[in-house]
Amino acid sequence: MPLSLRAAQRFVQQLLLVGGLVAAATLLLLLVPGRLNTPIVALLYLLPVGLATSLSGLGLGSLAALLAFLAFNYFFIPPYYTLAVHQTPDLIMLGVFLGVAVVVSQLLGRSRAGVAAAEARERETTALYELSTALTGLRSEPAIAQALAERLREISGAALVELSFRGQAQAGEPRRLRLPADAPDPTAPLLTTLPLMTARGQFGEIRLWRAAPPPGQAAAPLSPSEARLLATFAGQGALALEHALLSQAETQAKIHSESDRLKSALLSSVSHELRTPLASMKAAVTSLRSGEVGWDSPARADLLAMVEEELDHLNRLVGNLLDMSRIEAGALKPNRQWLSLAEVVGGTLQRLRRVTAQHTLRVDVSDDLPPVPADYGQLDQVLTNLLSNSLKYAPSGSTIAIRARLAPTPDEAAQAVQVTVQNDGPPIPPEHLSHIFDKFYRVTAADRVTGTGLGLSICKGIVEAHGGRIWAENLPRGLAFNFTLPLRAEGVPPLRRLPESEAEL
Repeated sequence: MPLSLRAAQRFVQQLLLVGGLVAAATLLLLLVPGRLNTPIVALLYLLPVGLATSLSGLGLGSLAALLAFLAFNYFFIPPYYTLAVHQTPDLIMLGVFLGVAVVVSQLLGRSRAGVAAAEARERETTALYELSTALTGLRSEPAIAQALAERLREISGAALVELSFRGQAQAGEPRRLRLPADAPDPTAPLLTTLPLMTARGQFGEIRLWRAAPPPGQAAAPLSPSEARLLATFAGQGALALEHALLSQAETQAKIHSESDRLKSALLSSVSHELRTPLASMKAAVTSLRSGEVGWDSPARADLLAMVEEELDHLNRLVGNLLDMSRIEAGALKPNRQWLSLAEVVGGTLQRLRRVTAQHTLRVDVSDDLPPVPADYGQLDQVLTNLLSNSLKYAPSGSTIAIRARLAPTPDEAAQAVQVTVQNDGPPIPPEHLSHIFDKFYRVTAADRVTGTGLGLSICKGIVEAHGGRIWAENLPRGLAFNFTLPLRAEGVPPLRRLPESEAEL
């Protein structure tokens, strides 16, 4: 391949530099009064040889050695101003000088080449480190492609970098990235094409263009070190893109697996929970239609009451599913009003009086507790779900206690009421305590205890929507559910207290 004009100009400049160094040394030696002896002249001529080698490389250093040999012979070996040599010692000295000059130029040239190679390796290592740092932490394909294109353009000096690769969806058009994004179609010839290759095969490529050279000049090709560095960059970028693709595929697989698991758990729980009330209502309606139960019989009222209770059960089940979807969508917004906890607890127990008939209830909720800003329906649902959970696990005839008190806190602005629902059921293993408020999480097998596994999760969502927190703890005897409700809330007007005169009236 012919040299470009710029390379030719640089070569001529180096030739002139080498010739100038030897000529300058010769002139200085000729200006010295009296003639120096030949060994000193020979040593002094080694200086321009070494300097030329250091500045211009091994080839021109050898040329400097040859020029110094000729100048030494012509000006300082008798007969002067001729290349003829009459004395054997002079001939030996010239041979030794030429050998020493060539060896010096070779050694210095190799040293210079070694330094240049070390500097090139250092630049490559630095560039690879900077690329690795830029790619670290990136997980999306567009971000990785953008970082890779920027580094390639900076290292190669390319005017345009185009990167194309297949995304996670293998079918369809590959993704393309052009840097600069608004660059027109290139007019210069393609500089190089780098494949994005991994162990799984090629899934893309990188194309680079340099700026169009001036008219009449050929585009400078890539040097071997540049080609090696760009190929390494392409390999690192391919690995980063493949890692991102595999991570996304793994994440989607986990999401699909978890979604399938939740769907299976929901279908299993709902079908299991629906079967019992539907069977009870079917039996009650069949008995009523058979005519065997008289209209005035007490059994008729019991059957109708059972149907009503089972319908309430189904209504709560559907309500739990709807509330869970609202909680997940962030659409559960409490309609806070100032409520008396004693009234809310009393209303909940009155509604559940039939299902709690086989247990002893102990209520310790004082009327003197300050009102709480809460949504009545949602707070009633929390109490209902906690009581239902306690009824499932507590043995028949045991005691279920409900207490409410001010939560201890040093900050008056963060005052809250703490409600506790305690039962005499079996304790929960400590490793399960932090998970019982997760969806579909059960400590007991689903075939032994009824329910959808959503009740406690809904309680957590409602309590947290009110700005409180909920937790469970094992007691020396039984289990306690605790939740707090703050006494202050944004958007709820402060409770107006009546003056003492009005209160007395």
